[in-house]
Amino acid sequence: MDRFEAMRTLVAAIDGGSLSAAARALNIPLPTVSRRVADLEAFLGSQLVVRTSRKLLLTEAGTAYVISARRVLDELAEAERAASGEYRAPRGELLVTAPIAFGSLNVAPIVHDFLAAYPDVTVRLVLSDNVIDLVESHVDVAVRIGRLPDSSLVARRVGDIRWVVCASPDYIQRRGVPKTPAALADHDCIAFEGLQRYREWPFVDGNAEQQVTINPRFSINTADGVVGGAVAGVGIARLLSYQAVESIKAGTLVPLLVDRGPPAMPVHLVHAAHQQQPLKLRAFIDFVAPRLQQRLQAISRDVSGFGKVGSTVPSPDADAFS
Repeated sequence: MDRFEAMRTLVAAIDGGSLSAAARALNIPLPTVSRRVADLEAFLGSQLVVRTSRKLLLTEAGTAYVISARRVLDELAEAERAASGEYRAPRGELLVTAPIAFGSLNVAPIVHDFLAAYPDVTVRLVLSDNVIDLVESHVDVAVRIGRLPDSSLVARRVGDIRWVVCASPDYIQRRGVPKTPAALADHDCIAFEGLQRYREWPFVDGNAEQQVTINPRFSINTADGVVGGAVAGVGIARLLSYQAVESIKAGTLVPLLVDRGPPAMPVHLVHAAHQQQPLKLRAFIDFVAPRLQQRLQAISRDVSGFGKVGSTVPSPDADAFS
Protein backbone atom coordinates (compact mmCIF):
# COMPACT_ATOMS: atom_id res chain seq x y z
CA MET A 1 0.00 0.00 0.00
CA ASP A 2 1.24 3.47 -0.92
CA ARG A 3 0.32 5.42 2.19
CA PHE A 4 0.61 8.82 0.50
CA GLU A 5 -1.79 7.75 -2.25
CA ALA A 6 -4.12 6.30 0.36
CA MET A 7 -4.05 9.60 2.27
CA ARG A 8 -4.77 11.59 -0.89
CA THR A 9 -7.64 9.26 -1.72
CA LEU A 10 -9.20 9.53 1.74
CA VAL A 11 -8.92 13.33 1.76
CA ALA A 12 -10.43 13.54 -1.74
CA ALA A 13 -13.32 11.34 -0.63
CA ILE A 14 -14.00 13.51 2.41
CA ASP A 15 -13.75 16.73 0.39
CA GLY A 16 -16.05 15.36 -2.30
CA GLY A 17 -18.45 13.73 0.12
CA SER A 18 -18.28 10.25 -1.41
CA LEU A 19 -16.00 7.59 -2.84
CA SER A 20 -17.47 8.30 -6.29
CA ALA A 21 -16.50 11.97 -6.01
CA ALA A 22 -12.94 10.94 -5.11
CA ALA A 23 -12.80 8.64 -8.12
CA ARG A 24 -13.84 11.51 -10.39
CA ALA A 25 -11.47 14.00 -8.78
CA LEU A 26 -8.47 11.65 -8.96
CA ASN A 27 -9.50 10.10 -12.30
CA ILE A 28 -9.18 6.55 -10.99
CA PRO A 29 -11.71 3.67 -10.88
CA LEU A 30 -14.17 3.56 -7.99
CA PRO A 31 -12.99 0.08 -6.86
CA THR A 32 -9.46 1.50 -6.52
CA VAL A 33 -10.74 4.27 -4.25
CA SER A 34 -12.68 1.81 -2.11
CA ARG A 35 -9.68 -0.52 -1.86
CA ARG A 36 -7.28 2.26 -0.84
CA VAL A 37 -9.56 3.45 1.96
CA ALA A 38 -10.14 -0.11 3.16
CA ASP A 39 -6.39 -0.89 3.05
CA LEU A 40 -5.64 2.27 5.04
CA GLU A 41 -8.19 1.31 7.69
CA ALA A 42 -6.76 -2.21 7.85
CA PHE A 43 -3.20 -0.84 8.18
CA LEU A 44 -4.24 1.49 11.00
CA GLY A 45 -6.50 -1.05 12.64
CA SER A 46 -9.21 1.59 13.00
CA GLN A 47 -12.39 2.57 11.19
CA LEU A 48 -11.96 6.02 9.64
CA VAL A 49 -15.26 6.55 7.81
CA VAL A 50 -18.86 5.43 8.06
CA ARG A 51 -20.45 4.84 4.67
CA THR A 52 -24.10 5.92 4.50
CA SER A 53 -26.43 5.87 1.52
CA ARG A 54 -25.84 9.59 0.94
CA LYS A 55 -22.32 10.48 2.07
CA LEU A 56 -19.24 9.58 4.05
CA LEU A 57 -19.03 10.46 7.72
CA LEU A 58 -15.74 10.57 9.60
CA THR A 59 -15.38 8.67 12.84
CA GLU A 60 -13.58 10.31 15.77
CA ALA A 61 -10.37 8.55 14.75
CA GLY A 62 -10.96 9.49 11.13
CA THR A 63 -11.40 13.19 11.96
CA ALA A 64 -8.04 13.32 13.75
CA TYR A 65 -6.34 11.30 11.00
CA VAL A 66 -7.61 13.52 8.16
CA ILE A 67 -6.33 16.64 9.92
CA SER A 68 -2.87 15.08 10.19
CA ALA A 69 -3.05 13.71 6.63
CA ARG A 70 -3.78 17.16 5.21
CA ARG A 71 -0.75 18.56 7.03
CA VAL A 72 1.50 15.74 5.80
CA LEU A 73 0.29 16.11 2.20
CA ASP A 74 0.79 19.89 2.30
CA GLU A 75 4.34 19.46 3.62
CA LEU A 76 5.06 16.84 0.95
CA ALA A 77 3.77 19.16 -1.78
CA GLU A 78 5.93 21.98 -0.41
CA ALA A 79 9.00 19.73 -0.44
CA GLU A 80 8.28 18.64 -4.01
CA ARG A 81 7.91 22.24 -5.15
CA ALA A 82 11.22 23.17 -3.56
CA ALA A 83 12.98 20.16 -5.08
CA SER A 84 11.57 20.90 -8.55
CA GLY A 85 13.02 24.40 -8.52
CA GLU A 86 9.76 26.29 -8.02
CA TYR A 87 11.51 28.62 -5.57
CA ARG A 88 14.39 29.29 -7.98
CA ALA A 89 12.36 30.28 -11.04
CA PRO A 90 8.67 30.85 -11.82
CA ARG A 91 7.34 27.44 -12.79
CA GLY A 92 4.44 25.14 -11.99
CA GLU A 93 0.66 25.52 -11.89
CA LEU A 94 -1.40 28.33 -10.35
CA LEU A 95 -5.05 27.99 -9.38
CA VAL A 96 -6.76 31.37 -9.66
CA THR A 97 -10.40 32.28 -8.96
CA ALA A 98 -12.44 35.36 -9.87
CA PRO A 99 -16.10 36.39 -10.19
CA ILE A 100 -17.61 35.15 -13.45
CA ALA A 101 -18.31 38.34 -15.43
CA PHE A 102 -15.45 40.38 -14.00
CA GLY A 103 -13.02 37.52 -14.48
CA SER A 104 -14.07 36.90 -18.06
CA LEU A 105 -13.87 40.56 -19.06
CA ASN A 106 -10.87 41.76 -17.07
CA VAL A 107 -8.85 38.93 -15.51
CA ALA A 108 -8.68 36.39 -18.33
CA PRO A 109 -7.07 38.80 -20.87
CA ILE A 110 -4.33 39.63 -18.35
CA VAL A 111 -3.77 35.92 -17.65
CA HIS A 112 -3.32 35.37 -21.39
CA ASP A 113 -0.50 37.94 -21.40
CA PHE A 114 1.01 36.42 -18.24
CA LEU A 115 1.18 32.99 -19.86
CA ALA A 116 3.01 34.46 -22.83
CA ALA A 117 5.53 36.11 -20.51
CA TYR A 118 6.06 33.03 -18.28
CA PRO A 119 6.09 29.89 -20.46
CA ASP A 120 6.98 27.58 -17.53
CA VAL A 121 3.84 28.50 -15.55
CA THR A 122 0.35 27.14 -16.21
CA VAL A 123 -2.85 28.70 -14.87
CA ARG A 124 -6.20 27.18 -13.99
CA LEU A 125 -8.67 30.09 -13.90
CA VAL A 126 -11.90 29.15 -12.14
CA LEU A 127 -14.71 31.70 -12.54
CA SER A 128 -17.34 31.55 -9.81
CA ASP A 129 -19.53 34.05 -8.00
CA ASN A 130 -19.31 31.93 -4.85
CA VAL A 131 -16.69 32.76 -2.22
CA ILE A 132 -14.22 29.88 -2.39
CA ASP A 133 -12.14 28.95 0.65
CA LEU A 134 -8.56 29.50 -0.52
CA VAL A 135 -6.88 27.18 1.96
CA GLU A 136 -9.36 24.32 1.76
CA SER A 137 -9.51 24.42 -2.05
CA HIS A 138 -5.75 25.03 -2.49
CA VAL A 139 -6.37 28.27 -4.41
CA ASP A 140 -3.21 30.30 -5.04
CA VAL A 141 -4.82 33.68 -5.82
CA ALA A 142 -8.39 34.99 -5.70
CA VAL A 143 -9.81 38.21 -7.10
CA ARG A 144 -12.32 39.52 -4.54
CA ILE A 145 -14.77 42.39 -4.96
CA GLY A 146 -16.08 44.11 -1.81
CA ARG A 147 -14.96 44.62 1.75
CA LEU A 148 -12.78 41.82 3.07
CA PRO A 149 -13.34 40.21 6.46
CA ASP A 150 -10.46 40.11 8.90
CA SER A 151 -8.41 37.00 8.19
CA SER A 152 -4.87 35.68 7.94
CA LEU A 153 -4.96 36.07 4.15
CA VAL A 154 -2.72 38.58 2.38
CA ALA A 155 -4.60 41.16 0.29
CA ARG A 156 -3.35 43.64 -2.32
CA ARG A 157 -5.81 46.31 -3.35
CA VAL A 158 -5.86 47.03 -7.08
CA GLY A 159 -8.77 49.45 -7.44
CA ASP A 160 -12.49 49.95 -7.07
CA ILE A 161 -15.72 49.38 -8.91
CA ARG A 162 -19.00 51.17 -8.36
CA TRP A 163 -22.67 50.84 -9.15
CA VAL A 164 -23.93 52.91 -12.09
CA VAL A 165 -27.56 53.80 -12.77
CA CYS A 166 -28.04 54.37 -16.48
CA ALA A 167 -30.52 54.48 -19.34
CA SER A 168 -30.49 54.77 -23.12
CA PRO A 169 -30.71 58.18 -24.84
CA ASP A 170 -34.00 57.01 -26.37
CA TYR A 171 -35.49 56.27 -22.94
CA ILE A 172 -34.29 59.62 -21.58
CA GLN A 173 -35.85 61.45 -24.51
CA ARG A 174 -39.17 59.69 -23.97
CA ARG A 175 -39.35 59.70 -20.17
CA GLY A 176 -36.96 62.37 -18.98
CA VAL A 177 -34.23 62.23 -16.35
CA PRO A 178 -34.94 61.29 -12.71
CA LYS A 179 -33.64 64.19 -10.63
CA THR A 180 -33.56 62.25 -7.36
CA PRO A 181 -33.45 58.56 -6.45
CA ALA A 182 -37.04 58.77 -5.18
CA ALA A 183 -38.13 59.79 -8.70
CA LEU A 184 -37.26 56.26 -9.89
CA ALA A 185 -40.66 55.21 -8.56
CA ASP A 186 -42.19 57.00 -11.57
CA HIS A 187 -39.87 55.31 -14.08
CA ASP A 188 -39.64 51.93 -15.74
CA CYS A 189 -36.70 50.04 -14.25
CA ILE A 190 -34.84 46.84 -15.05
CA ALA A 191 -34.12 44.46 -12.17
CA PHE A 192 -31.21 42.04 -12.01
CA GLU A 193 -32.97 39.11 -10.35
CA GLY A 194 -33.88 35.49 -10.83
CA LEU A 195 -36.17 33.39 -8.66
CA GLN A 196 -35.54 35.75 -5.76
CA ARG A 197 -36.56 39.41 -5.90
CA TYR A 198 -33.97 42.16 -5.44
CA ARG A 199 -35.79 45.47 -5.76
CA GLU A 200 -34.01 47.72 -3.29
CA TRP A 201 -31.44 50.07 -4.83
CA PRO A 202 -29.11 51.85 -2.36
CA PHE A 203 -28.20 55.53 -2.71
CA VAL A 204 -26.65 58.18 -0.50
CA ASP A 205 -28.06 61.54 0.55
CA GLY A 206 -25.17 63.45 2.12
CA ASN A 207 -23.89 61.04 4.77
CA ALA A 208 -27.17 59.15 5.03
CA GLU A 209 -27.95 55.94 3.21
CA GLN A 210 -31.19 55.70 1.28
CA GLN A 211 -32.95 52.58 0.00
CA VAL A 212 -35.25 53.08 -2.99
CA THR A 213 -37.77 50.44 -3.93
CA ILE A 214 -38.09 50.11 -7.70
CA ASN A 215 -41.00 48.78 -9.72
CA PRO A 216 -39.33 46.89 -12.58
CA ARG A 217 -40.95 46.70 -15.96
CA PHE A 218 -38.45 43.97 -16.85
CA SER A 219 -36.41 41.53 -14.75
CA ILE A 220 -33.65 39.17 -15.87
CA ASN A 221 -30.99 37.09 -14.13
CA THR A 222 -27.88 37.97 -16.17
CA ALA A 223 -25.88 41.19 -16.39
CA ASP A 224 -25.79 40.93 -20.19
CA GLY A 225 -29.58 40.76 -20.18
CA VAL A 226 -29.84 43.87 -18.04
CA VAL A 227 -27.46 45.74 -20.35
CA GLY A 228 -29.40 44.59 -23.41
CA GLY A 229 -32.71 45.73 -21.95
CA ALA A 230 -31.33 49.11 -21.00
CA VAL A 231 -29.73 49.67 -24.43
CA ALA A 232 -33.06 48.71 -26.03
CA GLY A 233 -34.79 51.49 -24.08
CA VAL A 234 -36.84 49.20 -21.85
CA GLY A 235 -35.98 51.13 -18.72
CA ILE A 236 -33.39 52.37 -16.24
CA ALA A 237 -30.79 49.81 -15.15
CA ARG A 238 -28.36 49.52 -12.26
CA LEU A 239 -25.06 47.96 -13.33
CA LEU A 240 -21.54 47.57 -12.05
CA SER A 241 -19.15 49.98 -13.74
CA TYR A 242 -17.25 47.25 -15.61
CA GLN A 243 -20.56 45.87 -16.94
CA ALA A 244 -21.75 49.26 -18.23
CA VAL A 245 -18.52 50.85 -19.45
CA GLU A 246 -18.53 49.68 -23.07
CA SER A 247 -22.13 50.78 -23.62
CA ILE A 248 -21.41 54.13 -21.97
CA LYS A 249 -18.35 54.65 -24.20
CA ALA A 250 -20.46 53.75 -27.25
CA GLY A 251 -23.14 56.27 -26.23
CA THR A 252 -25.87 53.65 -26.00
CA LEU A 253 -26.18 54.15 -22.24
CA VAL A 254 -25.99 57.38 -20.22
CA PRO A 255 -25.11 57.48 -16.48
CA LEU A 256 -27.76 58.99 -14.19
CA LEU A 257 -27.72 60.14 -10.54
CA VAL A 258 -23.96 59.81 -10.57
CA ASP A 259 -23.42 61.78 -7.35
CA ARG A 260 -25.91 59.71 -5.38
CA GLY A 261 -24.49 56.21 -5.78
CA PRO A 262 -23.26 54.12 -2.83
CA PRO A 263 -19.54 54.03 -1.98
CA ALA A 264 -17.24 52.23 -4.38
CA MET A 265 -16.32 48.61 -3.66
CA PRO A 266 -12.65 47.68 -3.41
CA VAL A 267 -11.07 45.02 -5.59
CA HIS A 268 -8.27 42.91 -4.09
CA LEU A 269 -5.92 40.14 -5.08
CA VAL A 270 -5.95 37.74 -2.13
CA HIS A 271 -3.68 34.82 -1.28
CA ALA A 272 -2.59 32.77 1.70
CA ALA A 273 0.47 33.79 3.67
CA HIS A 274 3.65 31.80 2.92
CA GLN A 275 6.86 31.53 4.87
CA GLN A 276 8.60 31.28 1.52
CA GLN A 277 6.49 32.62 -1.35
CA PRO A 278 6.75 30.57 -4.56
CA LEU A 279 8.20 32.60 -7.40
CA LYS A 280 5.28 31.67 -9.66
CA LEU A 281 2.91 33.36 -7.17
CA ARG A 282 5.11 36.43 -6.77
CA ALA A 283 5.48 36.73 -10.55
CA PHE A 284 1.72 36.43 -11.03
CA ILE A 285 0.87 39.07 -8.41
CA ASP A 286 3.51 41.49 -9.70
CA PHE A 287 2.33 40.99 -13.28
CA VAL A 288 -1.43 41.10 -12.75
CA ALA A 289 -1.76 43.79 -10.06
CA PRO A 290 -0.58 46.84 -12.05
CA ARG A 291 -2.42 45.75 -15.20
CA LEU A 292 -5.68 45.15 -13.35
CA GLN A 293 -5.21 48.50 -11.60
CA GLN A 294 -4.84 50.22 -14.97
CA ARG A 295 -8.00 48.56 -16.27
CA LEU A 296 -10.01 49.62 -13.21
CA GLN A 297 -8.72 53.19 -13.42
CA ALA A 298 -9.67 53.32 -17.12
CA ILE A 299 -13.16 51.98 -16.34
CA SER A 300 -13.61 54.62 -13.65
CA ARG A 301 -12.52 57.41 -16.02
CA ASP A 302 -14.70 56.17 -18.87
CA VAL A 303 -17.82 55.75 -16.75
CA SER A 304 -17.30 59.17 -15.16
CA GLY A 305 -16.37 60.99 -18.33
CA PHE A 306 -18.88 59.86 -20.98
CA GLY A 307 -22.33 61.32 -21.45
CA LYS A 308 -23.37 61.79 -17.82
CA VAL A 309 -26.60 63.67 -17.29
CA GLY A 310 -27.23 66.35 -14.74
CA SER A 311 -24.22 66.20 -12.43
CA THR A 312 -20.45 66.03 -12.18
CA VAL A 313 -18.29 63.27 -10.84
CA PRO A 314 -15.07 63.93 -8.92
CA SER A 315 -11.96 62.20 -10.20
CA PRO A 316 -10.99 59.04 -8.33
CA ASP A 317 -8.84 59.46 -5.25
CA ALA A 318 -5.35 58.16 -6.07
CA ASP A 319 -5.17 56.52 -2.63
CA ALA A 320 -8.09 54.31 -3.59
CA PHE A 321 -5.78 52.41 -5.92
CA SER A 322 -2.93 51.80 -3.51
